[in-house]
Amino acid sequence: MPASFKDLCLDADDHQALADWWCRAMGYVRKDVHQPPKDDWARPAAWPVPIVDPAGVGPLIWVVPVPEKKTVKNRMHLDVVGDRDELVQLGATVVRRKDDDIEWDVLADPEGNEFCVFAPR
Repeated sequence: MPASFKDLCLDADDHQALADWWCRAMGYVRKDVHQPPKDDWARPAAWPVPIVDPAGVGPLIWVVPVPEKKTVKNRMHLDVVGDRDELVQLGATVVRRKDDDIEWDVLADPEGNEFCVFAPR
């Protein structure tokens, strides 16, 4: 086996704000994955932000600062189970609504990263 799954990474222009958005959208929390050298240590704001499912079910996601803006459709994306309208109220935009051809909605986060939303069953 040449590789095994580790984490997901999501590029962002404003990685702090996008990490907070995904935390609100999915109930994730920020996680300090490195032991601080001192009690008063704070993670530098320029570093990538790790967010995790507090229940330990979902994967760790790194929200990584990058200098370039998103310009084309994602080649890889997240699939989530959730409520389209609630995600739109949080700041997502609808890219494509479910229809006769697809059984899910395609949304974009505040930075334009597409993701698919499946209704809970």
